Amino acid sequence: MEQRISLVTLGVADLPRARTFYERLGWHGQQVEETVFLQAGGLALVLWGRDKLAADAGVDDPGDDGFGGITLAQNMRSRAEVDDALAAAASAGATVTRPPRETFYGGYAGCFTDPDGHVWEIAWNPGFPLAPDGTLTVPDFGTSG
Repeated sequence: MEQRISLVTLGVADLPRARTFYERLGWHGQQVEETVFLQAGGLALVLWGRDKLAADAGVDDPGDDGFGGITLAQNMRSRAEVDDALAAAASAGATVTRPPRETFYGGYAGCFTDPDGHVWEIAWNPGFPLAPDGTLTVPDFGTSG
């Protein structure tokens, strides 16, 4: 598993409020349905409803120790890399909270927690290609609203 992070997702209580806050900081994002994507150097900061984030990660209670409303994600270059990374994480002592499966956005992803309960998503997303060095660029969704 490469030593890098592709996305940091913040589980927020109020998406419009959170987006407004980041825009006031001078950040620019694109909203797609109920998710805001902000380019942050070679990775993306994502704002999404905290309850949806917990459910997607396979965490029963968003208040569980370790979750904290944040997930880290590593995007892979293929479905096979997702499977390999999740197997490596499980072998290293992680708990797989969501086995890899097809996603609503046409990708393939699974989640695990580390020994302290921090959630990682391992994903292949054909809409978010990776540069050779592993950096991610948020695509132009054709909307900023």
